[in-house]
Amino acid sequence: MERKIIDFDQGWDYMQKGITKLKRILEGAPETPFSSEEYMMLYTTIYNMCTQKPPNDFSQQLYDKYKDAFDEYINTTVLPSLREKHDEFMLRELVQRWLNHKVMVRWLSRFFHYLDRYFISRRSLAGLGAVGLTCFRDSVYMEVRVNARKAVIALIDKEREGEQIDRSLLKNVLDIFVEIGMGEMDQYEQDFEVHMLEDTADYYKSKAANWIEIDSCPDYMLKAEDCLRRERDRVSHYLHSSTEQKLVEKVQQEVLVIHANQLLEKENSGCHALLRDDKVEDLSRMYRLYHKIPKGLDPVANVFKQHITAEGAALVQQAEEASSNQTTSGSGFQEQVLVRKFLELHDKYMAYVNDCFMNHTLFHKALKEAFEIFCNKTVGGSSSAELLSTFCDNILKKGGSEKLSDEAIEDTLEKVVKLLAYISDKDLFAEFYRKKLARRLLFDRSANDDHEKCILTKLKQQCGGQFTSKMEGMVVDLTLARDNQLKFEEYLRDNSHVNPGIDLTVTVLTTGFWPSYKSFDLNLPSEMIRCLEVFKGFYETRTKHRKLTWIYSLGTCHVTGKFDTKNIELIVPTYPVTCLSPITYVEICATMVFKIYDLVLLV
Repeated sequence: MERKIIDFDQGWDYMQKGITKLKRILEGAPETPFSSEEYMMLYTTIYNMCTQKPPNDFSQQLYDKYKDAFDEYINTTVLPSLREKHDEFMLRELVQRWLNHKVMVRWLSRFFHYLDRYFISRRSLAGLGAVGLTCFRDSVYMEVRVNARKAVIALIDKEREGEQIDRSLLKNVLDIFVEIGMGEMDQYEQDFEVHMLEDTADYYKSKAANWIEIDSCPDYMLKAEDCLRRERDRVSHYLHSSTEQKLVEKVQQEVLVIHANQLLEKENSGCHALLRDDKVEDLSRMYRLYHKIPKGLDPVANVFKQHITAEGAALVQQAEEASSNQTTSGSGFQEQVLVRKFLELHDKYMAYVNDCFMNHTLFHKALKEAFEIFCNKTVGGSSSAELLSTFCDNILKKGGSEKLSDEAIEDTLEKVVKLLAYISDKDLFAEFYRKKLARRLLFDRSANDDHEKCILTKLKQQCGGQFTSKMEGMVVDLTLARDNQLKFEEYLRDNSHVNPGIDLTVTVLTTGFWPSYKSFDLNLPSEMIRCLEVFKGFYETRTKHRKLTWIYSLGTCHVTGKFDTKNIELIVPTYPVTCLSPITYVEICATMVFKIYDLVLLV
């Protein structure tokens, strides 16, 4: 049995009744919801009208009528309702009309679904959903977008001034700007975002101009931080997430970048004042505000460098003045105090770099450049390299002026090595340090061997192995020399016929490791000559490839005079001992015992 042909007018009249009922439902009129039977009849009507044989296949006409249904509803109902409302009321009406329109698109797309399945796909036409959204965009959105944008921006400005607004309303309106782009952000960006960002710039330009005149630097930064937080909060509540970076940059430009120099240089509250008064929290806030701005930290780091340089230069000036006024007995004291103050200054501002400026490389660089300026000044006729080496000597030698615990000594040595990084002539420091190390080692003045090794390790890490190779060789030489002395004493015990006549201690060193010492020919007493010959005989049993050179200037001799009343012991350098004639010996004491400490360099 053949299916009855449905002509177009008959079929569309039936569809019109369904569309009219849908409109009444959307307008809130008393109307029962669509039943399953009503829905199936409307769907079937479209199906039958699209599957009849030509010329009764009305697919194209129905596709056109689908769009006309939206246009008719928009022109007769939607636009008039929007035109009679303004500002926030218009926004509420727009949101409701957009929700209604999406409901209408969803229902009509179901009724006309057969077109989507076959006709539209075969003809490569726009889908039913896209047609419905396009109708709203072309007729409604294009007419109200300017007024909607102005109303939204006005509400945002009200909120910026502290008024309460309906954030959910703004969220729903801005969702329209996003959704109307059907997958693209063009409408949102061009029709709303660009204008909102311009308004934001104008708003904060006015605010910042007022704040910079009346507020202190800390108060200004608090306001800047707060407004940035509130703008981010707006993004999370109603603006699209893609707006956040643009919005933040706009606020930063108007509030922070434009007024950066004026803010940092504010009298009594700018960056210099914050550093001077140790305002750690405010400095941390300054870093947080500027670190994400391209080159935003440059002026902050520059002020940081200037401030440290000024403090360091003041310390140098004070030490120079004190050094020129101090007595000879106090010579060198102020220079040592200066090094200690340098270390304290470095600790203080390194803490700023780590805690306030989050270990940023720009501030490490500023700190380094500042210290390089004043750490290389000459004070009291002494170079910074000499001052630093003398400071180390006071820490490491017995009876030094620096009385510290073992932990404090290691910590101080660590800081000294860091300070050395700023000294331009590190080789000069190495020479001074090596000479002082030699005296500590040769005259047994080192307070602790572990500390000597500790600083050498730190110097090696800081300056490289070549920098410390000679110093390390000196320490090793002393260890070998002690072993050599034990073997010499064993040699004397095993060869009882060999008797130097004097207790003799010889330290054998390697020429290349130690500072240069002048060696002069000396007419030694016969007792000393016998000692040296005995040691030479011993040493030749151990090696025949090294030449011994006696460095008498580093030797000492213990002369004990035994008198009737009491004994007197003299510790005399080698040179003065040789001036004592045999007659003098007899006049001084009944019995004399020489004990020679002599330095020997292997050449």
